[in-house]
Amino acid sequence: MSEASRELIAAILRSIAAREPVALVTVLQSPPNLTKARGRHAVIWLDRPPLGELGLGDWEHQALTDAQKVLAGRQHHVLRYLTPNGVLELFVEVQHRRPHLIIVGAGHVAQPLARIGGLCDFYVTVLDDRPQFARLDRFPTADQVLAAPLQETMRRWAQEGRLDQDTYIVLVTRGHQHDVDCLLEILDQPVAYIGMIGSQRRVRAVFQLLSEERGIPTEKFDRVHAPIGLDIGARTPAEIAVSIMAEIIRVFRGSGSGASLSDQRRPHRSPRGVSASGAI
Repeated sequence: MSEASRELIAAILRSIAAREPVALVTVLQSPPNLTKARGRHAVIWLDRPPLGELGLGDWEHQALTDAQKVLAGRQHHVLRYLTPNGVLELFVEVQHRRPHLIIVGAGHVAQPLARIGGLCDFYVTVLDDRPQFARLDRFPTADQVLAAPLQETMRRWAQEGRLDQDTYIVLVTRGHQHDVDCLLEILDQPVAYIGMIGSQRRVRAVFQLLSEERGIPTEKFDRVHAPIGLDIGARTPAEIAVSIMAEIIRVFRGSGSGASLSDQRRPHRSPRGVSASGAI
């Protein structure tokens, strides 16, 4: 392996460790006037110049610009150009990062949720403004436990661009006002998931109040999962955590109805054993 290749790989690994969006661009096919470009690589980011040159001459800028758009979309993609001298083809390999679960509030639900999140291979951060609750010994499997002001921290992370499409936020603080304060800081952030604990009646009242007093369009709250979790009849903190994580996984995977899988094989029956079609 050449020194240049080692440098590219090291840059990718550093970015993955830092949870930065990063991709490797490879020239798969090049026209006759660019034969030396075939097999060349470059590492790209969204916020800095690339590392490495593809050797594409006048096509270099456009190819790297398009590759950054692919990176922003987070899916591998093949870029294909028909140049005056032939076909130019590049593969943009997006390096996936661990999804980041941020649990705001370090109470009873947060503890099992942090454990389950870690088991599901999420990078787990727990945040609470009470040092006696935000302790590593209470969250031994979490990757990060922070004792810091809730609203200010969420605001700072939003300003620093740390809340991205791989971020899943669960608001389970000790008081609903804290949940709402944090929600207002992240409502417009491009995160994958926002969940907030609360009853149907309470959540509806809060959203109505925010719409009336702050002029926030009601459709903005459609992205908020509140009440939080899937309906599995959860009662205990551990059961509620399972319900929340099940909903997060459903969003993460982009599929699934949340219904019992065995329901798919059972015929629909009326209470007296009559099928939906009317036949006994």
